[in-house]
Amino acid sequence: MAIEVGTEAPDFELKDNHGATVKLSEFRGEKNVVLLFYPFAFTGVCTGELCALRDELPKFVNDDVQLLAVSNDSIHTLRVFAEQEGLDYSLLSDFWPHGNTSRAYGVFDDDKGCAVRGTFIIDKAGVVRWTVVNGLPDARDLNEYVKALDTL
Repeated sequence: MAIEVGTEAPDFELKDNHGATVKLSEFRGEKNVVLLFYPFAFTGVCTGELCALRDELPKFVNDDVQLLAVSNDSIHTLRVFAEQEGLDYSLLSDFWPHGNTSRAYGVFDDDKGCAVRGTFIIDKAGVVRWTVVNGLPDARDLNEYVKALDTL
């Protein structure tokens, strides 16, 4: 079960597709965060969602908002995926210990070994203010993210 609105967002520390460490708590007091979990790089729905974010990036990476996209792929896979798709934002690896961050947010599917499509909008105080969780085959609507961000 995914964590609920009003819950303090669990902190995490993950490597991005360039090997840099990213901590959720680094954005506290500075930026709202769109935390997006997706199953795997190079899959159709995931590629479509991440490319749609790329195409609307100024709405999700700016002075007030930071996008953090997390999958259970290795950093090496994520690096190639980002290069191939022209993704100019960090892709975070929840590869090892496998799925720990996805589990903390309640979006890890043990049977499939990957995260489901969970999105959490976290305010500058570190509190979850909006969330949506879709099944593996169901793409999310980016316009809903924008509406949720506009309420912060």
